[in-house]
Amino acid sequence: MQDHDELIAGFADAQVYTQSFLPIAAAYCRSLGLIELVNRMVPSQMEVSPGHVVQAMVLDVLSGRTPLYRVEHFLKKQDRELLLGEDIDAHLFNDTNLARSMDAIFSSGASHVVTQLGVRAAEVCSLDVRKLSYDTTSTSVWGEYRHCASDDPPKGPRITFGHSKDKRKDLKQFMTELLCVERGVPIFGQVLDGNASDKTSNNQMLSRISSLMASHGLGPGACVYVADSAMVTEANLKELGAMKFITRLPGTYSVCNELIAEAVDAEQWIELGKLSEHPDTKHRPSAEYKAYETTVELYGITYRAVVVHSSAHDKRRQKKLSRAVEDSQKTLQKALKKQQQTFFCEADALKAAEMIKGLSTKLHQVHPTVTPVEVRRRGRPPKEGPVPMETRYTLTWEIAEQHEEIQRIQELAGCFVLISSVPAAGEEGALDAGELLKAYKGQHGIENNFSFLKDDLIVNDLFLKTPSRIEVLGMILIIALMIWRLMEHQMRWYVEQNQVQLTGWDNKPTSRPTAFMMTTVFDEILTASIKGIRIILRGIGPRQQEFLQALGVTQAVYTDPGSLYALSPKAGASLA
Repeated sequence: MQDHDELIAGFADAQVYTQSFLPIAAAYCRSLGLIELVNRMVPSQMEVSPGHVVQAMVLDVLSGRTPLYRVEHFLKKQDRELLLGEDIDAHLFNDTNLARSMDAIFSSGASHVVTQLGVRAAEVCSLDVRKLSYDTTSTSVWGEYRHCASDDPPKGPRITFGHSKDKRKDLKQFMTELLCVERGVPIFGQVLDGNASDKTSNNQMLSRISSLMASHGLGPGACVYVADSAMVTEANLKELGAMKFITRLPGTYSVCNELIAEAVDAEQWIELGKLSEHPDTKHRPSAEYKAYETTVELYGITYRAVVVHSSAHDKRRQKKLSRAVEDSQKTLQKALKKQQQTFFCEADALKAAEMIKGLSTKLHQVHPTVTPVEVRRRGRPPKEGPVPMETRYTLTWEIAEQHEEIQRIQELAGCFVLISSVPAAGEEGALDAGELLKAYKGQHGIENNFSFLKDDLIVNDLFLKTPSRIEVLGMILIIALMIWRLMEHQMRWYVEQNQVQLTGWDNKPTSRPTAFMMTTVFDEILTASIKGIRIILRGIGPRQQEFLQALGVTQAVYTDPGSLYALSPKAGASLA
């Protein structure tokens, strides 16, 4: 009985936590030195340091993206020493202290924090920074932000109307730019004015990318810049200088259609096959690609041009073609209804037939037929003898699709053009057509990041109505995205290097683990803290162990506030 009472007494002061994956994310933050880096760059005398505020907000975003004014409430339920390194009173993370910290970070330069953290992430996680993907997105906000339109606007990004990528022309917005590596890991990013042009932002990025890459130990020409078609301007191409690049030639350039027509007519395709990393499914088969190599001259400089055809035709263009075929047939039918169909003279009928042929379009051919028909002559028939007959000529027709032309247009619609300064062969860093396309397709990894950065619940909190705090919010979201992608990158590196699979959805093996999949694996972990000693009560089984191994951590992340992520993917291999 006494032992039982002592056991009960021991648990009287125990704190029990449902941990999920946040201790793993905290280990990644510690390995990057997030708190120390922010505190070094943002001097402060506040009760709670800016570094702890940033890490708390990053973990709050990763926990489920609750409103930032509830960070205090979020931390009350967490093992703060495990997640932040110190057992800081949750009340210190009230909205006033968060706002003061955000103001201090803005004054020191939010983008500088991201830059330094990106350098650290590349070192710690052995990221390949030689292929850079750049893109921007818009985030709509509901406030009026009238002060941004004044003669003396507040510091920070200008919240105003601009080209909305969310199709919300009625709302003001700000822009976010990202520079990513390894299919989506951000190493730089910042918030821009709401009316910032993609062409201009590309130019500004190109003007500072040399110094950015120098911080990663890369000199001019050592990396490849991958961007969307907005990069193609005379100024941007000139700004590139010696830097290698891959981008898509805009369809607004007449030479784009000329190159596509040349490729389709030449029929000298290089078969690339399927490039998707995802297996085929019944309803979503992987696209097959083929390419045609040529060159193009833009603004007096000759570039490599690769015309790419995808079996998964551009849906928008295909719908446009389908409408064109339908409209062509309707127009023909309407015109033909007005045509005379019966003639007394064969010559007139044949002349009409030729005229009808001329109504043919490039999508439909009209095939007329003149048929002689014997009809009874008008008037009263004789009482005796045969009925007098006369010949009339009937004009009929058929409308047939121009299958070869429609197929050609369909093939044209499935093409796009990549331009690049990367050589095809013979030099270090050369990429053939398939490798060039793979590098460009990595651009979609950055586009997938943008949904992570768009969250009305966070952006529109009342205390974030100042542009300067929105800029810092952008920094918080980019850092959270960095941690999210680093965990995913580590798992996929582990799977590839060790030729293993993890237990994915529905307990099926997968070689493509995602960060979201990882969050569901750890959602039932229960820990207890008793007088400073932490124990795992529930939730670590074989599946959790294999994911921990793939993530480069051990289960000590749930019990040791100093536990770290393995300092490189190579170190992770030793865990196999």
